[in-house]
Amino acid sequence: MPRAIILVLDSLGIGSTPDADKFGDAGSNTLGHIAKWCHEGNQCNERNSGPLRVPTLAKLGLGKANELGSGIAPKGFETSEEICALYAACEEISTGKDTPSGHWEIAGVPVRFDWGYFTNKQHSFPEKLIAELSRRSGIKGILGNCHGSGTEIIKSLGEEHIKTGLPICYTSADSVFQIAAHEKYFGLERLYEFCEIARDLVDEYNIARIIARPFEGEVGSFTRTGNRRDYTTPPPSDTLLDKLVSAGREVHSVGKIADIFAHRGITHKAKATGHDALFDGTLKSMETAAEGSLIFTNFVEFDQTFGHRRNVGGYAAALEHFDTRLPEVMAKMKSDDMLILTADHGCDPTWVGGEHTREHIPFVMYRPEHLSEVNAGIRSSFCDIGQSIAGHLNIPALDEGVSVL
Repeated sequence: MPRAIILVLDSLGIGSTPDADKFGDAGSNTLGHIAKWCHEGNQCNERNSGPLRVPTLAKLGLGKANELGSGIAPKGFETSEEICALYAACEEISTGKDTPSGHWEIAGVPVRFDWGYFTNKQHSFPEKLIAELSRRSGIKGILGNCHGSGTEIIKSLGEEHIKTGLPICYTSADSVFQIAAHEKYFGLERLYEFCEIARDLVDEYNIARIIARPFEGEVGSFTRTGNRRDYTTPPPSDTLLDKLVSAGREVHSVGKIADIFAHRGITHKAKATGHDALFDGTLKSMETAAEGSLIFTNFVEFDQTFGHRRNVGGYAAALEHFDTRLPEVMAKMKSDDMLILTADHGCDPTWVGGEHTREHIPFVMYRPEHLSEVNAGIRSSFCDIGQSIAGHLNIPALDEGVSVL
């Protein structure tokens, strides 16, 4: 029985969607603009100058998918080898451009409702919410209470946090309540407990995620640790993952996938931080996963370390490193396995601000038994990815999406 492996290159959008103007994102193109930046000879500490060097991704048709999504053939994806995979560009039907919406839609459950948001840049959270959070936790107040960058806010408020013992709470354009605290001076388990209280309270505001953002170090050298934890509201209906578990199959989560799906529809969890650890976890899961299983990995560093930080060169270097390790996954596949490369939204590092961008996502499908080029065009929903996997794994059809098989 075949297996499926999904690798989510978190935030690797491939060109703005027709409705991107509603989000202020018309013209964004995460992959295309990174490739253009490299082709223009820009330099950075993370990589040598010159065109983007991703021969494996080029051979799999990622550049062709970008051309579908944006009308632009990205520089550096020229290849003398024949394309050996199916490629497509998918538009999002969910109302947002956030992580849960993107992943759930990939798994067959689009978000057709509007999330709640904390829109005020300062004094972002309602006084009622802060008061109840303080009462239940016994912690008398918070720091921050604003929109902010995770790395910058611990730099500016970390010292005060250590002195006062108050957690740093902040948000963004996403439906999120983020809580940063020092692992040594505040305590990791205490941070998790505080987040659990907050998770219960923000349901009233229809907030998608609470995110624990632990950090370490001393004043002037604070760094976030790999102990991030997301507390996500559950999907509104059964996803591909739920249906697989109901059918007696295994679902292996590598990285933050389990958190994104509120730990529902998961049979095996592998925690990993950093691209190498995520690749290692994926390869290990491939060794043990039974027939008919799904292995699902999210490569979050593309988004949180490079996209949001608007670090074009770092994003390019991370793509090149990803490309060097991808053949390890391909070599470990069984003849009837399926590999999906995709994303959950865009986060164009050349764009204004620091938020996600409303873009098409790539849908690249590689199967060792089928090595010819297939142009599957522009798909009207991310759900087509989940529906195609359901057909490949021989489980009942999902409620949404059209299979490309």
